[in-house]
Amino acid sequence: MARKGRSNPLALAVLVLLTERRMHPYEMSTTLRERRKEDSIKLNYGSLYAVVESLQKRGLIEATETVRDGRRPARTVYAITEAGAEEMHDWLTDLIARPVKEYPQFEAALSLLPVLPPDRAVDLLETRLGALRETDRVTEAGFRDVGGKLPRLFLIEAEFAHALLRAEIEFVDKLVGELRRGELADLRLWRRIHELHRAGTLPEDLTAFVTEEFDAEEVRWLTELAKPSDEPPQ
Repeated sequence: MARKGRSNPLALAVLVLLTERRMHPYEMSTTLRERRKEDSIKLNYGSLYAVVESLQKRGLIEATETVRDGRRPARTVYAITEAGAEEMHDWLTDLIARPVKEYPQFEAALSLLPVLPPDRAVDLLETRLGALRETDRVTEAGFRDVGGKLPRLFLIEAEFAHALLRAEIEFVDKLVGELRRGELADLRLWRRIHELHRAGTLPEDLTAFVTEEFDAEEVRWLTELAKPSDEPPQ
């Protein structure tokens, strides 16, 4: 079970940085950006300060000194504590070894896709597919550019992101093809529901209309969705 405070990967990144050496927040930010970690971990300077403050309150890092460079504002340098090193190790171990359910926004959108007319859904998916392919092209160029310049050890997260990108391209391309060719199961019912909506059919009458036109198996899922649930909301 995840421990309290393990929801923000930026906090883990700070702990990892401080295992290398003591740093002030500005140095943490520049180091993460130099290493392109913002491609994998959401990073902005304001949130970094909040993370550092939280880690300090939890006793995972501690302020060791204040330094000043010329006329620049004084900066507090932090070091990882023994408790922080233990938390970093346990947290990273847990993230790598234990799969958890995540909630990508595109997955959420797909779960709500039927509210759009099929033709509109196809147009939007094709737009997404074009953007994904362009991202893939840029990513490939980036890999060629850094090839041999960086050890593969420091590109593993980029390889993973690229694999996910390729998988999404394959999925969306297949889905668009099924919709274009009329091969997607329930596509005819999906179209008919939107036709009835455009004709002004009331929502409470919609199930009755499609039940008359489609066989029982085709509309079973629709009638199931129309049933009131006995389950209380979670």
